[in-house]
Amino acid sequence: MALGQFQQEQEASRDRLLCMELSVFGWDSAWAAQFEPHRARGWVPGRVAVEDKHSYGVLTESGPITAKVSGRLLHETRLRARLPKVGDWVALTPPAAGVQTHIHAVLPRRSALSRNDSGRPEREQVLAANVDLAFVVQALDQSFHLRRLERCLAMVREGGVPSVVVLNKSDLCDHVKASQAEAQLVAGDVPVLCASAVKGTGLRQIADHLAPGHTVVFLGPSGVGKSSLINSLYGEEVQATLEVRERDAKGRHTTTWRELIRLPCGGLVIDTPGLREFHVGLDENGLADLFPELADLAVRCHFRNCSHTVEKRCAVLEALADGCVPRERFDRFQVVRLEREFLAVERRKHTFVPRR
Repeated sequence: MALGQFQQEQEASRDRLLCMELSVFGWDSAWAAQFEPHRARGWVPGRVAVEDKHSYGVLTESGPITAKVSGRLLHETRLRARLPKVGDWVALTPPAAGVQTHIHAVLPRRSALSRNDSGRPEREQVLAANVDLAFVVQALDQSFHLRRLERCLAMVREGGVPSVVVLNKSDLCDHVKASQAEAQLVAGDVPVLCASAVKGTGLRQIADHLAPGHTVVFLGPSGVGKSSLINSLYGEEVQATLEVRERDAKGRHTTTWRELIRLPCGGLVIDTPGLREFHVGLDENGLADLFPELADLAVRCHFRNCSHTVEKRCAVLEALADGCVPRERFDRFQVVRLEREFLAVERRKHTFVPRR
């Protein structure tokens, strides 16, 4: 288990981490100001590095520790998404030998990457918290999928996190430039980099986006090489990797938990399990960010609540008929729009409204 490995590594790394200030893990004056009410209660800050149900590996000024969520916090937290997640800053009882350390509070997040839980669309699944940049990884092999890339970028935009697209395994592709151009059309103004963890190409461009104390996350389906990229940036194998099936380019979930790792350059990275599905819950602004050209057209529709399906004097349908909007782009827009509406309905069904 991830937490077991974290515990085994504590003793080996404790002497090195004892002298580290919290700023190494992203702490700053703004976090300190938010923490003051908790410090007044005698609690100390820490950052969640590993999550295993209600047990956590936490990085603190006195070294890495394991902690559990307090019963009061569990009782008062109605949504699972509000419980500590990897990347969160938390308030803890001061660590003491032979005494279980408890997490009493989670500081408000600056950003959060989340998706709707597969099979439970009303339940939010937080993948990582307090992220400064997301690397959205795709592989230039049979698994290259523009629609999946588009939906992952939508999830990142919704979380308020800047992103960079990384097309890994460029050594397996005979038309790298063409694939990069296709991805750039989907990504819009998001940078698109090509890399090969095996050959070591493109790693410098990725490293240029890393900075001491800043947190990045690698997102993408299984088998695209997220862990291999992290190993290459680290300089040794810190994340396990597996071969991808040659017949269909599918990989298994090598990474089965989220974990915060500190790179030699001082940057912090979160590796995530491969995500087979991206259920996005975009608001209108998020939809406009993902499909800006269609959003510009939509404001010219005759009806304000136009669904862009059968209405007369619909500017979007007129542009589609004139060939100004590609059919594939329009179809993706409708799929995401309908999914957003479905999730909104599901959330309303499961939202408790107290009687007055």
